[in-house]
Amino acid sequence: MRISVLTGAGISAESGLKTFRDSNGLWEGHDVMEVASPQGFAQNPELVLDFYNQRRRQLLEVEPNAAHLALASIEKSFDVSIITQNVDDLHERAGSTEVLHLHGELLKVRSTYDENLILDWREDLHLGDFCEHNSQLRPHIVWFGEAVPMIEEAIRKVEISEIIIIVGTSMQVYPAAGLIQYANPESQIYFVDPNPSLTSTDRIKVFSEKATAGVPKVIEEIKSF
Repeated sequence: MRISVLTGAGISAESGLKTFRDSNGLWEGHDVMEVASPQGFAQNPELVLDFYNQRRRQLLEVEPNAAHLALASIEKSFDVSIITQNVDDLHERAGSTEVLHLHGELLKVRSTYDENLILDWREDLHLGDFCEHNSQLRPHIVWFGEAVPMIEEAIRKVEISEIIIIVGTSMQVYPAAGLIQYANPESQIYFVDPNPSLTSTDRIKVFSEKATAGVPKVIEEIKSF
């Protein structure tokens, strides 16, 4: 049985990572366009690099939680694809082996000369850190206004899945929010979020709770199939 799992900031928040932005559109006190757009990087690259250096340091201090671990555990019995909007590596650290990052990865950087030149990176990134082409390295993050290169692969995975689990995402940010439109009409959908944007139907089962509480319940139900 094929399962696609769509995850957002809510699943990582329980590990101690702050969600993408708060209610007034700020991220750690910054307008998101200052730190998450090509224009922001062009105007103040040092601010942007420092912002992601702080996020990277924070990531290295936290651990996967029960929801990450529960999703990894079902790989023994099912064909599981994680499709995440998160830029952390908590799914991988929990043991998930097929993780597609729609918005990039915090522990990677890429060349500003060749976007396909991607490097693993766990330290701070500074101005003057160059790739082999003598060009500045930047965070391997999909910023506002940039294409989401993995979206087509994500669509293919959703289309062939019999079960879709949505965890910790408002399903309001596109193009990720549009993935559910590609689900097979026969597929069963589980939605786990303390403030769900979907309602239960014959096809959709909603768990109005945090990921660490709701995901294990979903897993137990799936195991009974």
